[in-house]
Amino acid sequence: MTQSEYFNRQIQLWGSQVQQGLEKKKIAIIGAGGLGSTLAQALGTSGIGEIHMIDFDTISLHNIHRQIAFTLQDEGLNKAKTVCKLMESKNPFVKTVAFDMDFDAFTQMGNTYDLILDATDNLPVREAIDTYAKDTKTPWIYASVEEYNGQVCFFDEASFQVFNISDHKPGGITAPIVMHIGSLQANLALRYLAGLSVKKDTLYYLYFNDEGELITQKFGMPKV
Repeated sequence: MTQSEYFNRQIQLWGSQVQQGLEKKKIAIIGAGGLGSTLAQALGTSGIGEIHMIDFDTISLHNIHRQIAFTLQDEGLNKAKTVCKLMESKNPFVKTVAFDMDFDAFTQMGNTYDLILDATDNLPVREAIDTYAKDTKTPWIYASVEEYNGQVCFFDEASFQVFNISDHKPGGITAPIVMHIGSLQANLALRYLAGLSVKKDTLYYLYFNDEGELITQKFGMPKV
């Protein structure tokens, strides 16, 4: 099997030169739960050369319905390690590294990345990601989901401080909205890594209204 065979449909889309450029990219996905599972499925087989997964949590039964990287047989295993194993089982051309630790410990590793993806579930960690990303001059993509709603933003120069930082925990979540938001986040990531245009510092807010219509709103984010 060759890379041209494996990535055939993407090569048809943007050519072999762009696809080869993805091989040189390294990204970090912070969190290997619902959003992290979706990102791993979408980006783990895209041709990105190296993907690091960061999560100290283990797989619980209630995770599995919306965290699509896991099966019932994975209960009790570390999420990051399990996701990395899945990516490598599907794509022989990707290098994955699992970090079984929290984000604070991860920031001490001294790694550098082309892009950081937020797949966490709380605002304080996202604030820490924003600080780390700006300190290391690394762009990052924020995403969150709750109930039938979700939001995504490619942070470059904008300030994350517009959010009211609290220890809010998300309520109930439907599985499809997790995959929907994760897919939007993954598309922004892949476009950026492939050198295509991406709208930065704009918050996309997606929700279903009372009639079941999907609404997408866009908000410009204030700069630092």
